[in-house]
Amino acid sequence: MVGDRGWRHAAWVALFVLPGFSALLVFIIGPILASLVLTLYEWDLLTDPRFVGIDNFRRLISDDDFWAAFRHTIGYIVGYVPLVMVSALAVALALNARMPALGAIRTAFFLPVVSSWVAVALLWTWMFNPRFGLINYALGLIGIDGPAWLYDSQWAMPAIILTSVWKDLGFVMVVFLAGLQSIPHDYYEAASLDGASWWERLRSITLPLLAPTTFFVAIISIINSFQVFTQVWIMTEGGPSGSTTVLVERIVKHAFSYGEMGYAATISWVLCLVIFAVTLMQQRLQRWSAAYD
Repeated sequence: MVGDRGWRHAAWVALFVLPGFSALLVFIIGPILASLVLTLYEWDLLTDPRFVGIDNFRRLISDDDFWAAFRHTIGYIVGYVPLVMVSALAVALALNARMPALGAIRTAFFLPVVSSWVAVALLWTWMFNPRFGLINYALGLIGIDGPAWLYDSQWAMPAIILTSVWKDLGFVMVVFLAGLQSIPHDYYEAASLDGASWWERLRSITLPLLAPTTFFVAIISIINSFQVFTQVWIMTEGGPSGSTTVLVERIVKHAFSYGEMGYAATISWVLCLVIFAVTLMQQRLQRWSAAYD
């Protein structure tokens, strides 16, 4: 009887789990495994796939366009992640206080997060217009001759970084605000009684206790940065002169513009492995830092 009840319980559990697991298998696990197999083939979406073994990986190693896109992606990460984290932390510190219309101000900072990337990219493309854009107009008011931005190979990537920071600032700010509000206020009161300045309280209380939140934000920001695509595709399409080509943009072009699904899958898996390695390294650094502290 006990065994029968056990099997019946397992059957009922399987019955309820099956719909969700089926969707997971069909729409996530299945395509992931299929893309891994596809790295061993050439396929243009029209003819039958042709087995090529590891030729796609050999091609990737010697592909200058891939390595250029990889460098540009790293450059984007180096510019975007510190800027968005520092800016969001500064805004979170400023808004972690009582002030009039605080809810409205926080909402205003968060509005870009829920806005469509297409709309945001089109808006900032117009703002970065060297002749009619608001940014060069504002720079001209203070006597600065603004660059060509999206039409200049040196300024196109910084323009994309600034757009991304503006779009994502509200999300990172909210995460930092949650971390700040979880810090007991008693610590600050005790430090104030001991004569600690604002900077000393920030350095000795806020930043150390905010370390788990900072680590989470860093991981999420880096993972999202490796997958940067929409703003690049709409604002520059990888130009000018290939200066803003990134990994996901290469994947999309090889898959749907050049009909090289196998090579696109190869780049996708390399990108996946890079993200996994970076995340693993960050986790080990966090454990080492916690043990050291």
